[in-house]
Amino acid sequence: MKTFTLGQTALTVPNIVAGMMRIANMDDADIRALVNTAIDQGITFFDHADIYGGSLHRSEHRFADALQWTPAQRAEVILQTKCGIVNVGPQGYFDFSHDHIIESVEASLAALRTDYIDILLLHRPDTLVEPEEVAQAFDELESAGKVRNFGVSNHTPGQIELLRKYVRQPLVANQMQLSMTHSPLIAQGIAANILTQEQSVSRDNGLLDYCRLNGITIQAWSPFQAGFSNGVFLGNPEYPELNAALERVAAKYGVTPMGIATAWITRHPANIQVVLGTTSPGRVKEAVAGSDIPLTRAEWYELFRMAGHMIP
Repeated sequence: MKTFTLGQTALTVPNIVAGMMRIANMDDADIRALVNTAIDQGITFFDHADIYGGSLHRSEHRFADALQWTPAQRAEVILQTKCGIVNVGPQGYFDFSHDHIIESVEASLAALRTDYIDILLLHRPDTLVEPEEVAQAFDELESAGKVRNFGVSNHTPGQIELLRKYVRQPLVANQMQLSMTHSPLIAQGIAANILTQEQSVSRDNGLLDYCRLNGITIQAWSPFQAGFSNGVFLGNPEYPELNAALERVAAKYGVTPMGIATAWITRHPANIQVVLGTTSPGRVKEAVAGSDIPLTRAEWYELFRMAGHMIP
């Protein structure tokens, strides 16, 4: 598996991340099988959030309960969690206040049974953010040794710049939705300034290039999802040309279409991390098998075109 240095850190990370969003209702043995398979495949990076699991910190609790890691075992992995979303659902809102960040991290540390978080992400932009409060919280967490690195999720360049004006620590990652069929991050730049094309509309103000220029690692969530929330494209009859192309390229490299869908993201020179959401050890293996396949430019652009994007 390909590894690289994450953002502006000293962390060597794999280009695949194991997302723990869906483990809350799994039994201990199945959680251990999933995590151990990931580690055996070279995935030493586990992604959490305070809201995962249906109630606050539930997935974090289940992770620690099932694994019962020793301090030495904990030191061999990277734990990332997120905060800032409150009361998921119709009554939901976002909170980047000093007190909420501190309280969330303290609860995550207790749930994960660890003394420190390797990376803390601010989950979704809080338009009521007071960046001075974020800076104060980050300083306190860093000086106490409770959080070692900081980043964001679903943030635009302007939102990141606002935080960077006040926050001392580098913002090392930005977790964004990205898949072959949901890729405005990439597609807009390919069709820039074409008046009649929806693809030409900028939805993120050049976020991909901004992150590359500023040493911020993009982490791709929902890497196999067709759109924002409408199922996967793999094997989906609504994407016959794409799936035919995936099958053909997969046969060439001796992997599954999931492996090629992974390779399409990891082939990008921005060193994008793929955040898996699967609870299946078998699918973890399928994704990892494609993580360092060097798709040719012709293959990469063909898959881009078959996913429904234009190449002018």
